[in-house]
Amino acid sequence: MNHEEPQHVRTRPRRHRLVIGEALVDVVIHPGQPAQDIPGGSPANVALGLSRLGRDAELDCWIGTDPRGLAVKAHLEASGVRLTPGSDGAERTSTAQATIGANRAATYVFDLDWNPPYPQRDEGTAAPLLVHTGSIAAILEPGAATVEQVLSDFRATSTICYDPNARPQLMGTPEQARAQVERLISLADVVKCSDEDIEWFYGEDADVEAVARGWLQLGAAVVVVTRGKQGSLAVTASGLRMEVPADPTVVVSDTVGAGDSFMGGLEDGIWTEGLVGAEQREALRNINAAALERVLRHAAAIADITVSRAGANPPTRAELESYGA
Repeated sequence: MNHEEPQHVRTRPRRHRLVIGEALVDVVIHPGQPAQDIPGGSPANVALGLSRLGRDAELDCWIGTDPRGLAVKAHLEASGVRLTPGSDGAERTSTAQATIGANRAATYVFDLDWNPPYPQRDEGTAAPLLVHTGSIAAILEPGAATVEQVLSDFRATSTICYDPNARPQLMGTPEQARAQVERLISLADVVKCSDEDIEWFYGEDADVEAVARGWLQLGAAVVVVTRGKQGSLAVTASGLRMEVPADPTVVVSDTVGAGDSFMGGLEDGIWTEGLVGAEQREALRNINAAALERVLRHAAAIADITVSRAGANPPTRAELESYGA
């Protein structure tokens, strides 16, 4: 896969990827071990993953200048993520207690403050080609209103990517959350969601594929459903349907950051295929089968590396290439 910027991108002023969403500290608890503070947050993990893959990523978030906030900032900047001005204006840095169960999956308890600044651009600065959001940021007020405004404003220039990432402790009833999720999907081009998240939003008996196709009707170009050991399923606005199986040889350390790594891989993959930017919206809606399969396998490889090691630790481009992806 060619990781250079597509020619239609290289001939224009350099345009970055904007991620808007929570950065926080995961207080990770493994059975029988002391708690560990690890910088995290779903959108922050996506920005980190993109930056480690060599993409110019900017994060609009809401952290403090307390020790945890400084640790988050240092963690992100060490991998090249830039924070938008004002992102460190919170009184305290949010936390998510992640308890790792016997099945290596994480469950969360949150202490959050979410009120990010609207990302400003200097006059003459190019708009981002891609904007990503998801998870808590898209639901929790007062910041959720800012997130929705950003997606609406940047839709004219940018590919919009969204990961609903259900958080039952924070999203009210499934019916309440579903209304907000569907409103944001109507602004999005690429939507990624797990089958478990869909079942929470729509009920345990929900037909996951039917829900994904319904999201296409709301306006999405590509919807991808991750299904754990069953791999991923993608459907597109042009009628494509594709399944990519999971790699059964992957040894899972834990699943922290797995979905975020997959999401970043999707975005990196469509970027490599030259399918980002509002001017490429129709081309994305008509992505061909070979390109779609490349993107899905690319995202899966990135997620596989992440789950094979502890915490939300997505690979660099060099690590990915060594992995054979």
